[in-house]
Amino acid sequence: MTDANRHDIQVLNGLIQSMIDSAESYGEAAAETTNPEYGELYARREAERRALAEDLSHHVRLLGGEPQTSGSIIAKAQRALTDVKHALMRNEATVAGGPEQAEDAISARFDKAVADTAISATTRETIRRVHAAIRTGHAEMSELKHTLESRQTAESGLFPS
Repeated sequence: MTDANRHDIQVLNGLIQSMIDSAESYGEAAAETTNPEYGELYARREAERRALAEDLSHHVRLLGGEPQTSGSIIAKAQRALTDVKHALMRNEATVAGGPEQAEDAISARFDKAVADTAISATTRETIRRVHAAIRTGHAEMSELKHTLESRQTAESGLFPS
């Protein structure tokens, strides 16, 4: 690895770690949901995130680096808290909340990476391409979570029919 590639590799590895965190969050949601339709969605997103992480890993290898292979400890702790919340509340909105929270974090990290003026043009283009796929998933998860929360509020009896 050359010094010229060091920063690109560091940025990409941070993004890979976020992608792994996101994939793991989707995997847990797929296992926790009681709705087969949501389970399929979460499993599909998990596979997509792992494929995107592998795409970034390939780019790290091309730059002469060693790609990140695990998620962050902080994300694992956040998923554990989400698991506790889901166990207490037992609803689909809390299941969707884990991946949606991971999507918020990953989206912010990609925004920062795209704005990084120290990365090479090739790496920036790779990041932009992956970021486009992430935005779609982020919007879908946000919409799902808000829909489930609205449905839960409407079914709670707080609003007259």
